[in-house]
Amino acid sequence: MRILIAGAGIAGLTTALSLHAAGLDEIRLVDAAPEIRPLGAGINLLPNAVRELADLGLDAAVGAAAVPTTELVYFSRHGDVIWREPRGRAAGHRWPQLSVHRGHLQMVLLAAAEERLGRGCVRADARVTDFCRLPTGRVRVTLAHRTGDTSTTTEVDALIGADGIRSGVRRVLFPDEGPPVWQRQVVWRGITKIPPFADGRSMFVGGDSTWKVVAYPIAPLPDAAGLVDTNWAVSRTFVPGEVVDRAGWDRVVDPAKLLAALDGWVFDSLDVGALIAAAAPFEQAMVDRDPLPRWTFGPVTLVGDAAHAMCPMGSNGTTQAIIDARALASAVAVEPDISTAFVAYERDRRERMTLLQNCNRALGPEVVVAMADRARSVIRPGPSARDLDRELAEISRRYAELGGFDVAAANAASSYSVRRRPHSARPAQQPAGS
Repeated sequence: MRILIAGAGIAGLTTALSLHAAGLDEIRLVDAAPEIRPLGAGINLLPNAVRELADLGLDAAVGAAAVPTTELVYFSRHGDVIWREPRGRAAGHRWPQLSVHRGHLQMVLLAAAEERLGRGCVRADARVTDFCRLPTGRVRVTLAHRTGDTSTTTEVDALIGADGIRSGVRRVLFPDEGPPVWQRQVVWRGITKIPPFADGRSMFVGGDSTWKVVAYPIAPLPDAAGLVDTNWAVSRTFVPGEVVDRAGWDRVVDPAKLLAALDGWVFDSLDVGALIAAAAPFEQAMVDRDPLPRWTFGPVTLVGDAAHAMCPMGSNGTTQAIIDARALASAVAVEPDISTAFVAYERDRRERMTLLQNCNRALGPEVVVAMADRARSVIRPGPSARDLDRELAEISRRYAELGGFDVAAANAASSYSVRRRPHSARPAQQPAGS
């Protein structure tokens, strides 16, 4: 059984490691990047994703350079606390919630893949541009290479698209879909060294109906100067009808562009202006993808952002990519026919991910910031405050259940755990007479 995975990011590498745990060894990954490097910014891994990494024996390596998040606090733009809740082990989870640099997680996964599948398991500078199903049931895949401006082909028993929001595999399956969908928001991201805020393990989200700030540490300890790497993102929402010039996006910008709106914002001990002023923010459109009617076409399927790219609300993108990988491998371990296994994987995951995509378009749990802004008043102790607390708690509870990281679900043993054994999965059945 020869499987090709397009994309050597978090989704692709976790899929490869999960398939290996299920008993497959002939797994190769290709990635469009010229080389695999630890790029990106901070991400959050929710407890259900950390549980799956633990099942792969990787939680300690990932956690060595991560922050176990203890609380999530929402603020109004004026610094008033809207809502706070414990997170990870502080909330009773068996596994922590981890804030970590995306590049660190990717390098841990890459090292594990090279150790378990061989150092040649990942090929850079190879992007899937086309594929077709052969009469034998196998898949012929066309790969483009920047080096020498060439292309090659290879034949595999199954193809998995883990190549992100601009997936080449998805483009072949849905050629008329078009580009990712802009959600009328622009986001600026950065990493700044600042003194620790709160308990050094807190995640802050604050703002109003137009501006939102997210900040959390991604280094477990301060450096010699007492500073800690702090990941942050600022987003602005444009109202319908507002004229927007998108020509200058996807570049590093002067932080003064943000300070005009955010200078003077303070969340507890976090000075938002100082956080932004010391960075070189990268500006880009906030985009996602429309939910798909299906992910699987015979021995071809999608995982992660290639299947369900969503707005970055609620720390769910990376987490759900990891869950996808584990669910797919679990289905392959149980079902001997690869196409049937892919259908079972999709049946397990697609409906929930469609709900989560739509929920995140509506701001997910971060809707509480806009709700407080629309109230246009500081909620004071009393019946109205208690009613709001109950409403916010219910929003948080429903979102956690949808994402599968509520305490009851995330503390249970993984339903995707498999034991490595000789694998019996076979390619899709050949057509009669082939």
